[in-house]
Amino acid sequence: MPALKINKKYYGLLMALFITIALDSTMSFMMVSVTTAWTAGFLERFVNAWLIGFAVALSTSLLVFPLARKLVNRLTSE
Repeated sequence: MPALKINKKYYGLLMALFITIALDSTMSFMMVSVTTAWTAGFLERFVNAWLIGFAVALSTSLLVFPLARKLVNRLTSE
């Protein structure tokens, strides 16, 4: 079965999505676990926290990643 190949122009969006999903899921789960423990309504609180975190993290990463890439390119050489 051939691997799925996506156009390179979507690199930034895909990276932002993958990182946001991985990090936001972990952070939301940990914060809800620490603040409210495993009580009734835990799943609902987790999903609500995740949705808010995802929206903020995705929009922030779409703005920050291109700037960070430019800065790192200026600071590094081959």
